[in-house]
Amino acid sequence: MDKGLVTVIANEQIAERIYRLQVQGELVGRMTRPGQFVHIKCGTGIDPLLRRPISICDVDADKQILTMIFRADGHGTRVLSESVPGQSLDILAPLGEGFPVDTRTDGEHALLIGGGIGVPPLYYLGKQLRARGVKVTFVIGFGTASQVFLTEELAELGTGHVVTMDGSAGTKGLVTDVLTEANGLAPADWDVLYSCGPLPMLRALQDTYQKLNKEGYISLEERMGCGVGACLACVCSVQEPQEGKKKYKKICSDGPVFAFGEVRV
Repeated sequence: MDKGLVTVIANEQIAERIYRLQVQGELVGRMTRPGQFVHIKCGTGIDPLLRRPISICDVDADKQILTMIFRADGHGTRVLSESVPGQSLDILAPLGEGFPVDTRTDGEHALLIGGGIGVPPLYYLGKQLRARGVKVTFVIGFGTASQVFLTEELAELGTGHVVTMDGSAGTKGLVTDVLTEANGLAPADWDVLYSCGPLPMLRALQDTYQKLNKEGYISLEERMGCGVGACLACVCSVQEPQEGKKKYKKICSDGPVFAFGEVRV
């Protein structure tokens, strides 16, 4: 983990409350593992006081450009959404444990499932998997059509399925509704699952496929204080504590990515 300044080179709204922010700086070259995140100081003073964790969407190591996609939900991210080219941002990066890709081999099939703002980290992951010869299938879910983003970029990496809860884009329902044999997404059709998004979605995926002994990973989204494991504001309980005692892991430093069965969601 390092601390430094990066320069905003582009910032645009790409969907309802969704912004794509690109920054450039020497620190970007160290962001090599998909699933990690950066901790950004959104303002120049003490308001907002705490940094905000933003996932890594894409990295151009040669040009030292980092792409982040985030939702302007609260005060801090609204301030960040007003960033302009030429502005400097103070970041800590890269942070956390990302998605494991080193053991993937040519010819495998990876299923990448994202919900809402959990979709962005899957893009950098998909690029690295494709570079290893892995077939990639995306299933991404949103509330409604105005919230959909990144579909064209993901389509360049693999087959994609879009799901919206109201049916205004893609398939109506939940992401789990398209994980069928008819779509070529039955458990026997893929080798590993990677997912990021809301807890109910992650819980459903882990509960279903852990019982089938499928290899899978979930990336948890959580509010954080320090981002480096010191404040204990983002702990989650492990699934099988030893000797009947509660045991916790820190999402910011032990995660945000965990293997199926590692933590409770």
